[in-house]
Amino acid sequence: MESQGLSSLQSLHALSTLLSTQQGDEEDPQNARGCASIGPGDIGPPPKTSNEQVSSAYIKKNSKDIWSEEEVSECSQYDDLADPRPQPEYELILKQNVGTEDLFLGLSGKDPSSMCCEAMMIKIKLPETKATDVVLDVKEKFLDLRTPKYKLGLHLPHPVHSRQGKAQFFSDRAVLEVSLLMNRPMDSINLQLK
Repeated sequence: MESQGLSSLQSLHALSTLLSTQQGDEEDPQNARGCASIGPGDIGPPPKTSNEQVSSAYIKKNSKDIWSEEEVSECSQYDDLADPRPQPEYELILKQNVGTEDLFLGLSGKDPSSMCCEAMMIKIKLPETKATDVVLDVKEKFLDLRTPKYKLGLHLPHPVHSRQGKAQFFSDRAVLEVSLLMNRPMDSINLQLK
């Protein structure tokens, strides 16, 4: 054990002589001062001068741009903050196709969670609105509804098949019901694993 302690002491002594600036001053005073001034900021490539430009990933086309077009989420073109029309009241309901084998025996592996839902229904209250005034546009993840009095831009919680939906306007209640089939390509695999 003493031999290990002695070798450790010798190693520490050798290290201290390597790092000592007194011996370095005798050999090369310029090198000793340079080594003494090295800090964490000296790690990595040298800082760029003012003449060098920032990498092309951070260059923006217009100096007033806050973000690039790739960073803007889908359907944000419908978000018009200057539009004074209020948002109508709406209710989003997730739906499942449930049969007796699901209800009594639980054979299909479905549960009451939203993961097992196949469709969604959005009920939108539009008082004092006619069916001919409603303009509805459904994208995969966004529903845009415009009327002369109301505006609704709704980001959907799940992707949907935009061409397979149905909309029905009930004039007596002034309610628009939009039924959308969810687009879930992995459901056949996920539901079999249960």
